[in-house]
Amino acid sequence: MSGEDAPAQQQNAEEQKQQQQETKTPAESPKTESKPDPPPTSASTEAAAAAAADTPAPAAEKAPEEDTFSYRALVLTGYGGYDKVKLQVKKGKPALKSGEVMVRVKVCGLNFADLMARQGLYDRLPSPPVTPGMECSGIIEAVGEDVTDRKVGDKVLVLNRSGLWQEVVVVATTHTFLMPEGMSFEEAAALPVNYITAYMMLFDFGHLRPNQSVLVHMAAGGVGIAATQLCKTVNDVTVFGTASASKHEVISQGGVTHPIDYRTRDYVEEIRKISPKGLDIVLDPLGGSDTHKGYNLLKPMGKLISYGAANMLAGQKKNLFAVAKTWYQQFSVHTLSLIQGNRSVCGFHLGYLDSESELIAQAMAVIMDLYKQGKIKPRIDSTYHLEQVGDAMRRMQERHNIGKIILTTEPMKEEEKKEEAKKDEEKKKDDKKKDDKKKDDKKKDEAKKDEAKKEEKKKEETKKDDKKAEEKKEEVKKEEN
Repeated sequence: MSGEDAPAQQQNAEEQKQQQQETKTPAESPKTESKPDPPPTSASTEAAAAAAADTPAPAAEKAPEEDTFSYRALVLTGYGGYDKVKLQVKKGKPALKSGEVMVRVKVCGLNFADLMARQGLYDRLPSPPVTPGMECSGIIEAVGEDVTDRKVGDKVLVLNRSGLWQEVVVVATTHTFLMPEGMSFEEAAALPVNYITAYMMLFDFGHLRPNQSVLVHMAAGGVGIAATQLCKTVNDVTVFGTASASKHEVISQGGVTHPIDYRTRDYVEEIRKISPKGLDIVLDPLGGSDTHKGYNLLKPMGKLISYGAANMLAGQKKNLFAVAKTWYQQFSVHTLSLIQGNRSVCGFHLGYLDSESELIAQAMAVIMDLYKQGKIKPRIDSTYHLEQVGDAMRRMQERHNIGKIILTTEPMKEEEKKEEAKKDEEKKKDDKKKDDKKKDDKKKDEAKKDEAKKEEKKKEETKKDDKKAEEKKEEVKKEEN
């Protein structure tokens, strides 16, 4: 998911209401900010104004910008498949409150939690219709009252619970962080959720120290790569990383000491061979049986940190609270083994740190310093346009990515749209061929089954006939005797 989202209060309730009204009645524009004060008048215009004082004033007109201001946004219209996230146009310039800034978004980050939210498995996202998105980067276009530490033109990365998958966002300044010199918008959008999550788990919960060992599941994902890079900032840390074999070369180059193919190997056995005493830290984004496996791999004084439930994405639909409750009940039964084993189990969820902006800021300050020192660097897997969000989500859900998948707000060019339409058409044809083949195979299987049933029936009838013939022979013998 990483199962994590950004700390923040939801964008103001008024904006949520506007989004709902737009989805229900697209022709109806949301309220816009109040008209700006007119510029100072000269002496000549003052005289003209005085002469016109007795003339009835015409009805107030909206500022042209308020009427024409629009921006594109991705909107989750309901729970379900990839097609539930739709690109829409919002009208009206968002109003700025005190302490807020308006950001023109360049790039957005995609997280595992966004996949869960689309399926209704993520309780930190408001109900549809709603704009998802927990992190982005861009340029400040306007500042509200009482904003002294940000200015128009500042390049920032943004962290928020939701609402960032759109071209323009309004957020509190405390949810923005100035981009360091040399950082790209792509890197900035890839940084907040993954690196804050990895940092807090390893250092705030895990207290990572030299010569320790760490298990990183999904080591080729955004959090996995962030955690691996952060482990390498501490001397002599051994990193075990699970990933499919095709990704081993990349994660090894990134710092994973022992890559393990979870599809063909039992990672518990592999770890036991190399580290019989177990591990110091296990980062668990999977849940279910893997949580128990991870716990049993811990050394005395070891720590398991659960931060997601990827195993349930395609399984039964529960929200994270229900998962956490079940998990707690399971471990409560084993309180004695926790005490006797001298091991600890922690849970981490970035989305529930809404009120801890100072804690988040401290972690981000350290992360920014590590970036400036060249010790960490987000790995960008691929970039998609907002129009291609379904393809981006599919790539992550099918676990094809190595690093961060990002969305750019730059509109697709006409040539790209035509190419995309062509690909979609080809994909539909391929899907139709596959469906037709499945239907044909099903018909063939059914025909084979019918044929087998007929053969079986024939055999049964033959047996019955043979039995009758035998019985008739017996009767004839009895009559002869």
